[in-house]
Amino acid sequence: MEDAPKPNKIKHIRPETLEFIILYNQLRGKAFNGNAQLAEALGFNNASSITEIIKSRQNIDPDKLKIFKEKYGSYLIDKKNTANSENTIVRKLSDGIPMYEIIATASGVEVYNDINDTHPVGHMNFPGIEDCDFALPVWGHSMYPYLENGCWVALKIIHDKKILPGEVYYIEWGDYRMYKRLLAGDNDDEVIAHSDNITETSGNRPKYAPFVIKIADIKKLCLVKDIHKKHNH
Repeated sequence: MEDAPKPNKIKHIRPETLEFIILYNQLRGKAFNGNAQLAEALGFNNASSITEIIKSRQNIDPDKLKIFKEKYGSYLIDKKNTANSENTIVRKLSDGIPMYEIIATASGVEVYNDINDTHPVGHMNFPGIEDCDFALPVWGHSMYPYLENGCWVALKIIHDKKILPGEVYYIEWGDYRMYKRLLAGDNDDEVIAHSDNITETSGNRPKYAPFVIKIADIKKLCLVKDIHKKHNH
């Protein structure tokens, strides 16, 4: 009997790890000069242990966080005025941003169902997405290799519709919902929706040809802030 495939999971990062990362970024260069010095102070064998926590989000031992706060308590006292905002960030990261399992149609242009018709299937929580609003999966191949089919994307809603040409966005306009790289148009009131996948063709034409969109017609504009790629194991 074949083993059931393991579901893809977003790595859960404990609140104490999030707190450590926030404090680390605030105190580096003030309370300590580098990872080697900090590793020695906290009783780690080498600096790579700190790197694993900061870069790879390896959860920290709560006792190590306690030592860190005791060691650099005098620096943290100066942070009293920002304690509430720090705790808010930690709580928000701990809760995470909602993940909506939307799907695409089978048309040549990826068109997704409305996230307002769905309920969150989980939460995405790791440092770097504090200001994001929600996460959606990618279906289809129009933005390959930047966005791979099946990966999850953390999105920030751009309310003023100010577009940074060359960045990738999730957009809703008319009956369409899709990911596209938005380029400057010939006129100030329009942008060019470009697909990164320029290799696939339909007949002798590009399968995902660029097209022009009026900025005023965009109902929702969300900047792609972070990508969590699907693991193949």
